[in-house]
Amino acid sequence: MHLIEATTAPVFDLPGVAFTALASPSRGSAQLCTWKLTVEAGLPPTQPHSLDRDEIFMVTAGAVLIGAEGTLVRAGDALVVPAGTSIQLANPGDVDAEVYVAIRAGFTATAADGTVIGTPPWAA
Repeated sequence: MHLIEATTAPVFDLPGVAFTALASPSRGSAQLCTWKLTVEAGLPPTQPHSLDRDEIFMVTAGAVLIGAEGTLVRAGDALVVPAGTSIQLANPGDVDAEVYVAIRAGFTATAADGTVIGTPPWAA
């Protein structure tokens, strides 16, 4: 077993979104990655990207819009985003949202223009 303590989990900040890195290959999980997103209230849609594996979003507080169509996902909901689907994230609300994400380890992200982003540091 490998404990990732909340107080020592690495946090990666992008404009409007904080990624708290939980399970990943560098933190004891060979097959699964998980992280917590904190999405600032009023965040406009982020730059679109896609992943080569299914990604699951589980909202525990607030609400977020996910995907090009803007599917509203509220606290208590889960959304499965199939591999290859365009992903954008927004928070139209007036409170921060908290979202847990799960995906199979070793995934690759690609920007909408086809630029390969690779695996982000919170999933390494």
